[in-house]
Amino acid sequence: MKPFQPPPGHVKAAHVVLPDPNGPVVVPPKLNIAPIETTASLRTLAYDAIKRAITEMDIYGHPHEIRLDERQLSQDLGVSRTPIREALTLLEQEGFVRSAPRRGIFVVRKSKREIIEMILVWAALESMAARLAAERASAAEIEALRHVFDRFRTEPPEEHPDEYSEANMAFHQTIIRLSGCALIGEMIENLFIHMRAIRAVSMRQQDRTKRSIEEHRQIIAALEARDADRAERLVRDHTLGLAAHVERYGVFPE
Repeated sequence: MKPFQPPPGHVKAAHVVLPDPNGPVVVPPKLNIAPIETTASLRTLAYDAIKRAITEMDIYGHPHEIRLDERQLSQDLGVSRTPIREALTLLEQEGFVRSAPRRGIFVVRKSKREIIEMILVWAALESMAARLAAERASAAEIEALRHVFDRFRTEPPEEHPDEYSEANMAFHQTIIRLSGCALIGEMIENLFIHMRAIRAVSMRQQDRTKRSIEEHRQIIAALEARDADRAERLVRDHTLGLAAHVERYGVFPE
């Protein structure tokens, strides 16, 4: 399998080992950010860098809260703390982080009930996107969906859960884009950080990767047949299956 090459400006999630008084050593994620360039607004650049790093974190893969250190972010990005504060204010307004008096800034993690509600909303929006894609997308655009998972034709996806999870999200984002409805994309954008992390966790459970691949094939076939009713139903059922899985097996904040 060809190694994944991150795009320019890519921000990776690093890890720091913290002691757990109630059990073995745990490994929660930590933002790891490279210095930003000064060719644009520092607030905008800081906002983009922090949001990208949060989006790429496995925010539900561990039981601990994720605290953002303003001073550390300032050092990592190579800017003063003023644009960091401004960026964090914007991120809080958008629901990506929350401030706790005398405790600091934390990445927002939803409760299990909130997660299920988000999945239901995603199911409604993406199923409509699939209906529109069946009617509007070109044959070449639909055919391109088949190539999203090319790397897994020779290697089992369950052996590469992180890579498959990224391909999985790319598949769903493409369906939304092929709808040609910008408003659906805008409405779903702030759900993305949570849906990405939720799908990443669920893909490691109950052999969901094999079922996921087969359901994706059926969705593509319906799109190719221009069967809008079937495409809409398959996408909705596929995502509602995730909601049922989270309800039964999910371990998330309460």
